[in-house]
Amino acid sequence: MALMPKRVKHRKFQRGRLSGNATSGNFVAFGEFGIQSLETGWVTSAQIEAARVAANRAIGGQGKIFIRIFPHKSATARPAETRMGKGKGEVDYWFAAVKPGTVMFEIAGVEEKLAREAFRRQAYKLPVKTCFAKRRHSI
Repeated sequence: MALMPKRVKHRKFQRGRLSGNATSGNFVAFGEFGIQSLETGWVTSAQIEAARVAANRAIGGQGKIFIRIFPHKSATARPAETRMGKGKGEVDYWFAAVKPGTVMFEIAGVEEKLAREAFRRQAYKLPVKTCFAKRRHSI
């Protein structure tokens, strides 16, 4: 089952602009380690699910995975070989708009080596460049 919102104010969104860096959700908050975006992009619900499965298999049932992004926006598409006009297409998929600095996934309760391996496998499933992030402990 793909991630999608239960209800939205508007079913069809305009694409909007993705400029600047992430101002919220840009540090590891729940786990010990995280995977952080280095560029702008759309991460679809299918890509989020594929990355979640890859990380779960990598850590082998130990620890906990936190998904920090959610696909709130919809993308529409027209059928192939359809003439222009006749309005906007139907909702094709849902996506999360990701900016540089956004922490997309976090892992708690595993060693750093295992977390790095899980995030390396996740990176293959994601459409944006990523880097490994650690939690900053305050004194």
